[in-house]
Amino acid sequence: MHKIQVGIFGVSGKMGSEVVRAVNREDDMTTVGGVDINEPREKIGPAQVVVDFTHPDAVMDNIRWCLEHDIHMVIGTTGFTDERLAEVRDLVAQHPGVGVLIASNFSIGAVLMMKFAAMAAPFYPSTEIVELHHPNKADAPSGTSATTARRIAAARAEADLGQVPDATVHDDGARGAVVDGIHVHGVRLQGLVAHQEVLFGQTGETLTIRHDSFDRVSFMPGVIEAIRHVLDNPGLTLEMEEVLGF
Repeated sequence: MHKIQVGIFGVSGKMGSEVVRAVNREDDMTTVGGVDINEPREKIGPAQVVVDFTHPDAVMDNIRWCLEHDIHMVIGTTGFTDERLAEVRDLVAQHPGVGVLIASNFSIGAVLMMKFAAMAAPFYPSTEIVELHHPNKADAPSGTSATTARRIAAARAEADLGQVPDATVHDDGARGAVVDGIHVHGVRLQGLVAHQEVLFGQTGETLTIRHDSFDRVSFMPGVIEAIRHVLDNPGLTLEMEEVLGF
């Protein structure tokens, strides 16, 4: 049986190391090389798919390089703005046979958490997000929280809820970031991996939807399915719903 040849960008990082172990546990794929930032990308060898867990400052150059070499990509690196996504769409359009998947979170539980949050959003006038991560995370708000906020905002707009009620006048940064009108509060603390609470409120009740990843192995089933997905799905895939069949 021919095995899927997988390369890893960010191979020495905590996520990259976990990807190596996960890939090599599968019968239909194997790792063929890995590099870290500022190392020659050619060290990935004959990779058909590259998994990228590097840094927001490096990921766009990695995408350009892979597409120029007709290599599919699964990207867990965050920091994608609307402008960056537009550039990725243009790059993918120039290489129609290549698949690129970008996901803010590969955990099945986190994907469900985002879906449940969007379902709940039309029923609550108040909502905020608290995201909690290890202190080595490069971006804040996290990609997961930003994606969640955008989905909540879209659901609120469709339900014609208007702005989240908030009478704050003196802020000084305590109200967190604002993504599409939704406040997002970031915590960076040793001992954490990746956690998020979505808080909803109306008169007389609150609803909390929380997801916790206590170990990076929780992301690996999603990564493995994403690797298989990009081989048969050229173009740009955003997030994991299509991959998981939600």
